[in-house]
Amino acid sequence: AFSVSAFAVDVKVSGEYYAAGLYLNKTTLNDARWDYDRTNPSTAFFFQRLRIGTDFILSPSLKLVTRFDAMERIWGGQRSTPGATYEYPTSAGTRAESENIAFDLAYIDYTSPIGLFRVGYQPDYEWGTVFDNRTTGPTAGIITYGIMAGPITAMAQYAKEKDMSKSAVNPYAATTDSDHDSYRLGVIYNFSTSQAKGEVGGLFLWERDATNKPFNGSATFAALPHIGVAPGVYLDQMSFTYLTNAYKIIPYFKAKIGPVVLQGEFEYTFGDAMKWEDGDGVSNPYGLYNSANVSIGAISVFLDATATFGPVYVGGSFAYLSGDDPSTNDKLEGSNSMAAVNTAGLDWNPCLIMFNNEVINDWVGGISGHSDSQVGGEMSNAWFFQGRVGVKPTPQLDAMLSVSYATADKKPDPKLHSLANSVIGGPYYSTTQYGNGSYGLEVDLTGTYKITNNLSYMLGAGYLFTGDYYKGYDYPRANYKIVDDYMIINKLTLSF
Repeated sequence: AFSVSAFAVDVKVSGEYYAAGLYLNKTTLNDARWDYDRTNPSTAFFFQRLRIGTDFILSPSLKLVTRFDAMERIWGGQRSTPGATYEYPTSAGTRAESENIAFDLAYIDYTSPIGLFRVGYQPDYEWGTVFDNRTTGPTAGIITYGIMAGPITAMAQYAKEKDMSKSAVNPYAATTDSDHDSYRLGVIYNFSTSQAKGEVGGLFLWERDATNKPFNGSATFAALPHIGVAPGVYLDQMSFTYLTNAYKIIPYFKAKIGPVVLQGEFEYTFGDAMKWEDGDGVSNPYGLYNSANVSIGAISVFLDATATFGPVYVGGSFAYLSGDDPSTNDKLEGSNSMAAVNTAGLDWNPCLIMFNNEVINDWVGGISGHSDSQVGGEMSNAWFFQGRVGVKPTPQLDAMLSVSYATADKKPDPKLHSLANSVIGGPYYSTTQYGNGSYGLEVDLTGTYKITNNLSYMLGAGYLFTGDYYKGYDYPRANYKIVDDYMIINKLTLSF
């Protein structure tokens, strides 16, 4: 066990406060003129967050690191229910706690003669580039060990993502193996020559999720879509006992060659999404049966480059995330509603609207299209291309224009909705295919002015030329219609 006690310490305080306001023209992409969706309002509000980090330094090699978020709320907005226990996507606390005060970090950082130790609640899923990182999400109880040998750094990490053991806060637990644990091993090599400098690294990650092993109760299609059950069908007292073992291999590189900064990351995910432990599968009241386990085989690629020439810089980003193949019910090639096995993470927000976690998902609450399609949130099932150009005419001013286009790798499975027609009836709901794979094209213009060394102001505007992917499933006679969307945002940030 690790513990710290001291009578005299140095205290280092850092923090950030921002206040922002936004206007979003449409809160869904569904055309209000479509017969069954006549409401599509705009929204506009102000929001803020205070984040304070405090390090208690006992010696040059030992410190206690803490951080909390406070007053994370919409000005004058509806407050969250204090008793709600659901997870908040940007904090270790609930949303109600973050609206008041919620601690996210508390860990010991000790540099010993045999390496670095960190024990406690730390930023989780941080590796390589910004791609697929989740440091802006919930923190976790983690034990980290790292050691350096010349240009090589090696690390080992264990994280407790979810604990279901019997305890004072979970007194009704009846099983002993129902936790979600994460294990990581990584190595980084730093290089520096007269022509280039940077780093390369590789990580092996193992996610063992046993939280579904003790499940024996009711479920709906939304929770378990791969067992062949129609949307909304209620399965009473069926046994869904399975184990998830997912593995990731993640090499990456970062390099600076003259005026060019390069970075890239590759991820290969494999293993078992659903390994049945109470038989070969699940039968249900509708005679549907799936005897196969569900394996994982997904890949993602991220490449990014920026070149600076005086006050002007140009760059581009590319990302590919394999989508789930609808023709393979016993394999996940990408993320779906059952498991997010292949996403771009929470930290990367390449656009103001598309695939935006920070504003669209966390503050607006998402922008939906037809058939449950979503504009914001973690990127998945996508081919993504972005070009950008920026100028810094003065050290205080930075203006950037970006153009982004994205299309789906795979269209969602129409067979499941055809199955719903056979259960709930109605020729209107039969379908043959998802309408289109294009997410659309987005143009963003942002400008940031540094008022002082600690205070900056950002103004941005984004316009989404909506793709037909958001028309959803192509139901006969439905004639789904969608609209374009745009957003204006301004943000004042104080850092210290």
